[in-house]
Amino acid sequence: MTDSTPIKRPSHRRAWLVAIGVIGSGVLLASLAVGVVRDPPQPPSPLLGQPAPDFRLTALDGSVVELAGLRGRPVIINFWASWCPPCREEAPLLRRVQEEYRDRGLVVLGVVFEDSAENARTFMRQYDQRYPGLLDPDGRTAVDYGVFGIPETYFVGRDGIVTYKQSGAISWEILSREAEVISR
Repeated sequence: MTDSTPIKRPSHRRAWLVAIGVIGSGVLLASLAVGVVRDPPQPPSPLLGQPAPDFRLTALDGSVVELAGLRGRPVIINFWASWCPPCREEAPLLRRVQEEYRDRGLVVLGVVFEDSAENARTFMRQYDQRYPGLLDPDGRTAVDYGVFGIPETYFVGRDGIVTYKQSGAISWEILSREAEVISR
C-alpha cells in the first residue's frame, strides 16, 4: 500500500522567518547581557561641581555631625535603609573603603533614608559599620541632595565640592576610584 499524499516541504519563506527570529532573539539576549555586565548609566545631578548641601544631623549614637565641620576632609555620603537589598550588597564595600582610606582623612557618612533608628542600628551592627549612621527624620537632607531612590552615594572633595554621584549599588571599582579622587 502506498500513500499518494504528496510530502509537504517547508517553504523557504517560513525557514527564513524562523532563522530571522532565532538570530533576532540571540542579538536581543546578547544586548541584555552586555547591559547587565556594564555599570548602568548615571542620571545627571545638578550637584556635580557644586558645594555639597550642608546638614546637621544626629547620629544613631546621639552625637551630632555637621558637614561643614568636615571641610578639608574627603567625604562619602551614602543614603541607605535597612530594608534596601542593594544597600546590603554595598555595606561591606563602604566599611572597606573607610578602613582603607582612613589614613588619608576619608570620612564615610551613612544617612538613614525613610527607616527607623532601631532598624538602622540593627543593620549597622549586622554589617559592622563603624561610620556614623545619621538620622534624617524629616527627609530634608535627602531632598536637598535630590535623592530619588536608594542607595545613592555622593563623593565630596576636601574643598566641599561634589565630584561624583552614584545611583544604585556601588561597585568596589567605582567606590575605590572615586575615593582615590577625593582623597588626593
